[in-house]
Amino acid sequence: MFLFEGRFMTTAVHGNPTILLVHGAWHGAWCWDKLVPALNARGWHTLTVDLPSASTGSNETAGMYDDAQVIRARLGEIDGPVTVLAHSYGGVPVTEAAASAPNVSRILYLAGFQLDEGASLVSESGGELPSSDTGTLPVPDNPAKALFSDITAEEADRAVQRLVPQSIRSFSEPLTAAAWKTVSSRYIVCEHDEMLPPAYQESMGKRAGRLYRLPSGHSPFLSMATDLAELITADADS
Repeated sequence: MFLFEGRFMTTAVHGNPTILLVHGAWHGAWCWDKLVPALNARGWHTLTVDLPSASTGSNETAGMYDDAQVIRARLGEIDGPVTVLAHSYGGVPVTEAAASAPNVSRILYLAGFQLDEGASLVSESGGELPSSDTGTLPVPDNPAKALFSDITAEEADRAVQRLVPQSIRSFSEPLTAAAWKTVSSRYIVCEHDEMLPPAYQESMGKRAGRLYRLPSGHSPFLSMATDLAELITADADS
């Protein structure tokens, strides 16, 4: 089940819609393995990217602008309108990239950072990034609880094993554009999120045309993929 709040309606989507799934920090395209078949079963054509800021390579320092370029290039390969789903940190490079991608018809921020021009992930949080000889940030402490609090311990362990370091630059580079100002956007609050406080998600969600809530932790694409696919489809069809 999901709850909805909104200010306007959208045009119904016909045919086979396309969605680009953009993962968050420390993750990769593998995180969509449950959501992709759930969307495919509902008639969606799904595409993914692997952001270069999340990498096992030593001294890997690709930043947010590099991620945005990868997203922009992927969007350029798509014919027709496309919805972009951005999870967590993925909201930052999506906000940057989609501003110059005319085929993006809708952005869905999933517990995502829906920021304004001039803001970066670290400036928005008011914190400071630690120094690092490798230029990367390690996986957060207790990632099973922070990121995967509502899946089984066995599933969480498998997911944790696939997490990789995240570049420091990706958290510090500021946005030069904010796509949500010109592209229709929605925000999905994860109500039991242990990583990104739901109240903070709610505040960012005020920038979106619609706001939804899922009774999930930070990663509903693993814990409730069917419900998430249903929400995406219902919004597109309304």
